Amino acid sequence: MKYLDEFGDPVLARRLLDRIAAVTSRPWAIMEVCGGQTHSIIRHGIDQLLPEGIDLIHGPGCPVCVTPVATIDQALAIAATPGVTFCSFGDMLRVPGSGADLFTVKSQGADVRVVYSPLDAVRMARENPQRQVVFFGIGFETTAPANAMAVDQARRLGLTNFSMLVSHVLVPPAIAAVMESPSVRVQAFLAAGHVCSVMGTGQYPALAEKYSVPIVVTGFEPLDLLEGIRRTIVALEAGRFEVDNAYARAVPAEGNPAARAMIERVFEVTDRTWRGIGVIPDSGWRLAAAYREFDAEHRFDVGNIQTRESPLCRAGEVLQGLLKPTQCAAFGRECTPRTPLGATMVSSEGACAAYFAYRRLDAKETS
Repeated sequence: MKYLDEFGDPVLARRLLDRIAAVTSRPWAIMEVCGGQTHSIIRHGIDQLLPEGIDLIHGPGCPVCVTPVATIDQALAIAATPGVTFCSFGDMLRVPGSGADLFTVKSQGADVRVVYSPLDAVRMARENPQRQVVFFGIGFETTAPANAMAVDQARRLGLTNFSMLVSHVLVPPAIAAVMESPSVRVQAFLAAGHVCSVMGTGQYPALAEKYSVPIVVTGFEPLDLLEGIRRTIVALEAGRFEVDNAYARAVPAEGNPAARAMIERVFEVTDRTWRGIGVIPDSGWRLAAAYREFDAEHRFDVGNIQTRESPLCRAGEVLQGLLKPTQCAAFGRECTPRTPLGATMVSSEGACAAYFAYRRLDAKETS
């Protein structure tokens, strides 16, 4: 099937691996920013096929995983409010807050719905004017255009019973935060192709120059990732700190101008707290003043919730690339997909979930 089978061709993969080995003369540490890339790397064993000394570090590129406990607790409080229909993508329902998750409050009688688009929630609000319909708007730049469009449409329709709990985060400030950590060991980045398909590549050259790191935009299939890794190592070996687009079939330099315009109309930049990392300045979006009436955090007055996290969970260190999932003592023991201590074990893009699903259960294999 075009663009599926051909980007998983094992013969071409072997050739790329040989080319990577031929250009590698020393160890290198490369961070893939996107959780989808992490899952593809672990699923296909790409990290195990690379030359010895090439370390792929899993970054904070799972938006579900970095959504702070406080926001999850806000979602739980709103969902449990009488008269509310709380809508979310399915991967948020098992993410633990301080003491429960959305599945738990649903089992206790809350009206929690899984939707496939924020526009589904807008439709529900239009069809059920007697209920307050809230959509859980999380994600990186990739999901922001659809979420912005939903809020804009709700305003155009004059809906007073629709709102959004927003927890959008941005990739470039996360790269900066990783590089400014005192324990950083990342020497290059694989940038997420779907984010760049929306925002373009214009924000990355300044980061590459400031932190002396190559940044290679790539996709998610095995050949995409291997070619991205090859280009990254070529740049590292040559001492070139620049941006390279290895996913040009999907990523134009300017991104998607219409999507960016919608984002700029509905959202404004704000500081965001990242789960396990802390506050990163100017690293997220919130609803702009013209759309503030649709902000569920203000509508339901849930801004001062007290939170707590499991002392056993080391997901924050995993998200910063300081630990592999199997180096957490709770991994596969107290923390499993059925009994998760952190979001990285239940998100479809979480590193811990990838290691568990693809049986990377031995710390010795991944240390």
